Amino acid sequence: MEFVEQLKSSIDIVRVVGEYVRLKRLGATGRYLGLCPFHQEKTPSFNVNQSKQFYKCFGCGVGGDAIKFVMEVDGLSFPEALKILADRNGIPMPQRHEFHDAESRLRGALHEMHVLAADFYHAALMGPQGADARAYLTKRGVVPALIETFQLGFSDPSGQQLTRKLQEAKYTPEQLEASGLVRRRAEGGQGFYDAFRGRLMFPIHNESGKVIAFGGRAMKDDEQPKYLNSPETPIYKKTSTLYNFHRARDGMRKTGHAVLVEGYMDVIGIWAAGVTECLASCGTALTNPQVRAMHRHTDNVVVNFDPDNAGANAAERAIQLLLDEGLRVKVVALEGGLDPDDYVKQNGAEAYRAKIASASGYFHWLADRARAKFDMRSAEGRIDALKFLMPAILKVPDKLERAAVANDVAGYLGVDPSLVLDQFKRSAAERRPASVPSAPKRPSVPHLEIILINALISSADVRQEILPQLDARLIKGLVTEEILEMIRGLSINADANGEAIVGPAGIFAAVEARVTDTGRTLLHEITAADEMTEDAEYRNRAFSCLKRLKEDFRRGQIDEIRARVKSAERAGNVEEALAWLKELSRLETAGE
Repeated sequence: MEFVEQLKSSIDIVRVVGEYVRLKRLGATGRYLGLCPFHQEKTPSFNVNQSKQFYKCFGCGVGGDAIKFVMEVDGLSFPEALKILADRNGIPMPQRHEFHDAESRLRGALHEMHVLAADFYHAALMGPQGADARAYLTKRGVVPALIETFQLGFSDPSGQQLTRKLQEAKYTPEQLEASGLVRRRAEGGQGFYDAFRGRLMFPIHNESGKVIAFGGRAMKDDEQPKYLNSPETPIYKKTSTLYNFHRARDGMRKTGHAVLVEGYMDVIGIWAAGVTECLASCGTALTNPQVRAMHRHTDNVVVNFDPDNAGANAAERAIQLLLDEGLRVKVVALEGGLDPDDYVKQNGAEAYRAKIASASGYFHWLADRARAKFDMRSAEGRIDALKFLMPAILKVPDKLERAAVANDVAGYLGVDPSLVLDQFKRSAAERRPASVPSAPKRPSVPHLEIILINALISSADVRQEILPQLDARLIKGLVTEEILEMIRGLSINADANGEAIVGPAGIFAAVEARVTDTGRTLLHEITAADEMTEDAEYRNRAFSCLKRLKEDFRRGQIDEIRARVKSAERAGNVEEALAWLKELSRLETAGE
């Protein structure tokens, strides 16, 4: 068996996709549903079919097998995706499948360099030159176990040791420059120097858990910037990456929510408090891709940003992004002007967990912000506060809840309820999208064809019994003629060569690889609609479909012969008319 087919037969696409998308099983059909990781959506349209081992999104149209999914979601080449899946499943990868194109080789080198750098920084932190950094961590309550969990490190103050280590490992100048770990000396200078020097290092991982970047905290109060982050590289996109996401996914699914904080130390501090569903953006304001990534794993987010003005402003922006994505949002406001990490240190883990559990709805927090921002003693200030809150009111999904919130706002701001209602209607009208022409629809697939194709793909016994009777005349002109003809051809060739197409996933993959784009789209839609579960059901319904096709074909022949009889009679050709009448009688008798 070819390595690719061996790999695909050894993995379960539900488990692969489930690491990136929260999937819900649909009945007993082996189908799963979740939010698509490739486009923004609030209602799940991303289907995963376990028996046929493929995924299909009916929102954006993407589809394929487990290998293609990893390629698309992580932005990898085919050999890179093979290697990741092979490594995860303990399957040795043949040398012929190793990276050959320049882009894949570069990304492969960058991943290796970041693993080397993480190990190098961590060893430095635990060695003599990391004494001051360790003392700082001890002061912040970061125990050795947390240092190991987060693989914290320290970068050499001289700015040469990592560069030398990478050069000794024979990485090329082009690879060194692309890594973001080192910098080329200014014009006229020679060689490279370390990008991070004398900083406490925080490895940043992608969703698969691979180190792809670093954040470095200055150890001196007068050193700026306080936090320095890796530049974007072929393996690191800041706007798509969340710190600690790969660790937080399990916690998010268990608790049903994510806790979003601002910084690396906040994540580590509340992780120590047992809040393992915590994550943070990587040195940038929260972005839509980061919000969509969270939504794939939970519908609920608790925001706990720093209480200073910058943190409050950032929380406002984050809340709007989270609401736009359709997430349910709560906000934790910590007393004493403390950030999450300091609050845990001063009040203990149990007190912080209680704060998370009792977090209030975002609207109360925003209303307090409005009262602090505007002069509530004047009518103009109250109107400005109302306008500030209106976008958030409009994003409350339930109509009755929206009405209740609008009424509460009136009392909270001290304005007439009718004024709130008027502003509400006006804002809703302004936000109503203009109508757009609908896209042309593809021809719908008759239910008979859906049943027949799913039966043929899902059961080798059905193929063996049905296909010898399913000749080309019966399927000519069907919407799915191309797919059915491909299934017939593959089975005939396999039988002629003494081969076997293994399982539903095998026949599905073989057909998908050979049909046109239109056929592939129809195949995905048809198999995603499969609701049968047992071989007996596939067989019985397939024979019913075959009987119907034969009957439709016979009736078509009858209609055609009747037309020929009339044509012969009009031409006065009695002998030809009698011959066609004889054939007509035979066909009509055969159907009785």
